[in-house]
Amino acid sequence: MNAVQGQCLRSLRAGVVGIGAFGRHHAAKYALIEGVELVGIADPCIKARRAATATHGVPVFSDWRDLLGAVDIVSVCSPAITHASIVRAFLNAGAHVLVEKPIATRLVEADLLISLAEVNDRVLTVGHQERFVFAHTGLLDYRDAPLSVECWRMGGWTGRGVDVSVVLDLMIHDLDLVHRLVPGAISEIEATGRSVKSRHMDDVRATVGFENGTEVRLSASRVANFRRRGMRAVYSDGVIEIDFIARTVRNTTRRRLNPTMLADPLGEAVASFVNAARSEEAAFVRPEEARRALATALQIENASIPMVLPRATGTYGARA
Repeated sequence: MNAVQGQCLRSLRAGVVGIGAFGRHHAAKYALIEGVELVGIADPCIKARRAATATHGVPVFSDWRDLLGAVDIVSVCSPAITHASIVRAFLNAGAHVLVEKPIATRLVEADLLISLAEVNDRVLTVGHQERFVFAHTGLLDYRDAPLSVECWRMGGWTGRGVDVSVVLDLMIHDLDLVHRLVPGAISEIEATGRSVKSRHMDDVRATVGFENGTEVRLSASRVANFRRRGMRAVYSDGVIEIDFIARTVRNTTRRRLNPTMLADPLGEAVASFVNAARSEEAAFVRPEEARRALATALQIENASIPMVLPRATGTYGARA
């Protein structure tokens, strides 16, 4: 019996690092998957640990290092600036890793993680859950690039994700989708941004030009007056508009797309990760793709100049 067969015959031991807004959902998804046993959770916050103990009834640790060697698969849902060090440790300990976006905050860190996953023959995937929503529409089955794309992703202030800018916190979801739609290299980037509630940029607008001629405009805010998340892609034969909150698709092109969207993208992402770990095959979101989104995000950050806007910031994506 080979190692893969042996792994399939027993339950996969799952752990979660960070039991905040996203981590608690990861823990709940693992608990629902047959052949997966949630064996431990780690979080430095005592209030979060108490809640996790009451909800899941598994050992809960203050230090994520207590999970090293005790899990086969792990979700890393800690602050972005900690991703590289935690993921590196679990890969070296022999675990398959699903890390929430971004994969890391620096390209050198992302490159190291990708190399470690390959050397250790471990699955490394990143929580770009909107990719599963996107794929469910069937749009990824078409290879022609759009003429232009507009993305908007905004919401009110929550105080989460403030260890990084809104580009790495929110816009990176759309950058991952854009790179799936538009092939080739970037030719130019223009961007503006401003800090409102944190020391990083909380409002960013960017225009990204690709060498094939596609122009992409992106808006992201975590200090907006209302919540709105969507994408509008213009093709030679019409327009496709996706509302990621309502899970709806408006399509005037000749492309045949699914009219409704995936109800549980996180559940789909976790299940995909578990399946990849069991088979030791590539996950649906490959780390190289997450690295590409990170690279563009960092370019946007570096290109951003101070933004001058009215006080109301809830007008992004108004044309949607």
